[in-house]
Amino acid sequence: MPPRLRSALSAVLLALSCLLVPLGATAAWAAYGLADTGRYVATMAPLATDPDVREAVADTVGDDILRAVDQHLDVRPVRGSVRPFVHDAVRSFTQTEAFQLAWDTGNRVTHDAVLRALRDDGDGGTAGRPVTVDLAPVTDQVKRQLARDHVPLAARIPVEHTTVPLVPAERLASLRKGFHVLEVAGFWLPVAALAFATGGIALAVHRRRAVAATALGTALGGGLLALALAAGRSLTLADLPDGVSHPAVGAVYDALTGTLRTVSWLLLGLGLMVALTTWLTRRLHPAHPRPAPAPPAPAPAPPVSTTCR
Repeated sequence: MPPRLRSALSAVLLALSCLLVPLGATAAWAAYGLADTGRYVATMAPLATDPDVREAVADTVGDDILRAVDQHLDVRPVRGSVRPFVHDAVRSFTQTEAFQLAWDTGNRVTHDAVLRALRDDGDGGTAGRPVTVDLAPVTDQVKRQLARDHVPLAARIPVEHTTVPLVPAERLASLRKGFHVLEVAGFWLPVAALAFATGGIALAVHRRRAVAATALGTALGGGLLALALAAGRSLTLADLPDGVSHPAVGAVYDALTGTLRTVSWLLLGLGLMVALTTWLTRRLHPAHPRPAPAPPAPAPAPPVSTTCR
């Protein structure tokens, strides 16, 4: 194969490899991290001790309890006096082991419900149904905590099986297709990136330069992935509706993307390290110059005649 053609094919393969590195990392993170219930629950578990998350839970659950009391009991005149007790009781509940158990259970149930809906093709009778979760067990635990704290009217708080919608029914079909694509991409994109890099380096005329270019491209992909995560965090917080705690959502976003953020920095650092190592080895061990061709041998002198006349 001509050197120019080899260099062109090598450049194309290396460019594809560097492009697929951040995409493959993102797809693998989503397919094998977010889509695994055990890993998801383990990732979300530390948030139960986060102050911002606890405060958001206390506000949300407390408001829901007061709203339920207003709907079922004629106690609106005492709402203002009861509200501090309710929120203090819920805030106190968030510092107990029972809340940690309820938090892990709620995340597991929610994740299982969403994952089951995404992996179901609709033949099991779930087509056209939204994904919902029942938070009645959490309300029941809070009610018991309020009763133990002797909060007025705590025993009369209704505990209903209120379903909270997670995914609308009209979006399930498109989300299922995207999830199936993501599961396939999570495996094949990293494999394709590795195969393209190996092929590009093998075809390169100057393999040391090809290794350095691949390393720099990988570092660039890792840096762009880190910037994309930071931009995604800003956009997520900017689009939140009123009344939603920005610090709590930021803590959840950071927890979910923590592994991917670590991978992005590893790609950046590893790529720069390999590129620097390649450059140093080139400077310390330069390629041996080819010996200059030997000059042509001089033409032999014509023979001298020694014949006497």
